[in-house]
Amino acid sequence: MVEVRNPERELRRLRLRLVAAMLFVVACFGLLVARFAWLQVHRYEDFHAQAEENRISLLPVPPSRGLIYDRNGVLLAENVSAYTLELSPKRIGYAKLDATIDALTRIVEVTPLERRRFKRLADENRRADSLPLKTRLTDEEVARLAVQRYRLPGVEIRARLFRHYPLGETAAHVLGYIGRISIDDQKRLEDQELLSRYAGSTHIGKLGAELSYERELHGKPGVEEVEVSAGGRVVRTLSQTPPQPGANLYLSIDIRLQKLAEDVYAGRRGALVAIEPKTGDVLAMVSSPSFDPNLFIDGIDTQTWQALNENPDLPLLNRPLRGAYPPGSTYKPFVALATLSAGLVRPGDTISDPGYFQLGNHRFRDSRPGGQGTVDLRKSIVVSSDTYYYKLAYEIGVDKLHDLMKPWGFGQLTGIDLEHETAGILPSSAWKMRRYKKRWLPGETPSIGIGQGYNAFTILQLAHATATLANGGVVMRPHVVRAIEDPATHERRQIVTGESSRIPLRPEHLELVRSAMIEVNRSGTGRHVFGKAPYSVAGKTGTSQVIGIKQGERYDARRIDERHRDHSLFVAFAPAEAPRIAVAAIVENGGFGAQAAAPLVRAVLDYYLLGKLPDDFPGDALPPLPDEAEMRDIPESLEPETVNPPEGERR
Repeated sequence: MVEVRNPERELRRLRLRLVAAMLFVVACFGLLVARFAWLQVHRYEDFHAQAEENRISLLPVPPSRGLIYDRNGVLLAENVSAYTLELSPKRIGYAKLDATIDALTRIVEVTPLERRRFKRLADENRRADSLPLKTRLTDEEVARLAVQRYRLPGVEIRARLFRHYPLGETAAHVLGYIGRISIDDQKRLEDQELLSRYAGSTHIGKLGAELSYERELHGKPGVEEVEVSAGGRVVRTLSQTPPQPGANLYLSIDIRLQKLAEDVYAGRRGALVAIEPKTGDVLAMVSSPSFDPNLFIDGIDTQTWQALNENPDLPLLNRPLRGAYPPGSTYKPFVALATLSAGLVRPGDTISDPGYFQLGNHRFRDSRPGGQGTVDLRKSIVVSSDTYYYKLAYEIGVDKLHDLMKPWGFGQLTGIDLEHETAGILPSSAWKMRRYKKRWLPGETPSIGIGQGYNAFTILQLAHATATLANGGVVMRPHVVRAIEDPATHERRQIVTGESSRIPLRPEHLELVRSAMIEVNRSGTGRHVFGKAPYSVAGKTGTSQVIGIKQGERYDARRIDERHRDHSLFVAFAPAEAPRIAVAAIVENGGFGAQAAAPLVRAVLDYYLLGKLPDDFPGDALPPLPDEAEMRDIPESLEPETVNPPEGERR
């Protein structure tokens, strides 16, 4: 049967389908319009803010670090501008870092050391926005990278300021160095609520003045509002709040005196500290051997670190600040003056020195086997009679001696403006009980009087005590920074503005000890070094044992390993009648005090007081002074306000 087509019905069906399709299309467009309206009207504020955040970024601008000068305006720590190749692990993705570095090596040379250092930084600084792969790029390297940078998202070339120490190893332990901010540094800054001040900064002070004056040197960061592309590249700067640069430091150090003192050590191990008695200014602070602080700025490589850390001469040890040594006979003038002031001895009291002090079955030997004959207090210093101080210490006891020597700063922190100072050991019966859980034995006391036994002081403490003696008992806190300069106003704030304390001394006692120390260098143990000096010098030689010598055994340096030989020490201040400088020095394993340490002190005093260099010292070895135009803003004196002083071994 043939079906009869109904055109009218088919037309109705077609129209129905068209209406349905149109309604569906209209509904879809309606949904799109509704969605657009919801996004554009209802969520406008939210998406507008997000779009602005994607388009505009706030970038921290790190401040320039303050400069460091010596007391004469010689630049010791500067900032140099250079380009650095930096990678953003977050934008690149940690999984793609190796591929990105491989691509960069085809453009510029990336050494295995630089790659390892970057990997270490990336592991230690997961929150860092940008990390350096290669620093101090050449102009040619910058040009090659700039051309290819568009192919490498997350790779940036940035201009940064780098710390530089132009004199290298000179005064390295005083200046210290800066290094990259570690996780421990971040935690410490966060605990101190200072982390926001380090936004955009990558380095922080790690040692020396760079560490102790970090807050002053660092400055405050600024903010830069920039427009960025979809790829995150900066298109233009919209606004900027400039950073505040760090303050400048003017050290008390005379860098020419420092360099001379370091050079005359000539590779020997030891320490020297020179102080201006009236102010507490540290004029020189030598730790030999030294190191180059520039090695640490970009991150020291493993081989160099291992070589420094495992060096038996310990170049990283700040010997004046942390090395504790028996003071030997340099201790005797202080023992004499303290016991005089306490009324425990009188200037005319004498002993008969047979060359030893007998205590029970033990004989404490003098450096002169036959003894010094009849010895009073003045002669005990001039000829360095061990027997006199064996007997004196035994009679007054270790605890009384401890109480008398404590005000001089022995075994105490000096309060110098450098961190990590050690206190050393000023022994007492209570100290031994705390340390060893044992009582003090009478036989341990005599050696304390000659600066041996448990005595262990820093060369800084010895120099500080010598400066206090030279200053008539007026104690000035030692410091390596004289003033802090505001970079905007150039106003300077002094660090030490007055005396710390006073040790009550009678003028006649002070004069007696001072005259004895002068005689040491005229006819005593220091005469061969200072006998013809054109200025008056009050000094004392010292020799401290490193290993014990058995009863009846004679010390022979030739039969002893070099590192087990005696230390050589010398303390002095000059001119004796109006002291301008006080010095303490040690040459490790150098032997007799006048043999090694005293000639070094003579060279320091000759240069500081007379401008005279050693005969074999090249004149151009010292850093040049700034010219007059650069020095016109350096104040002639930053001397703190002080009051007038009160009037009143083996050698």
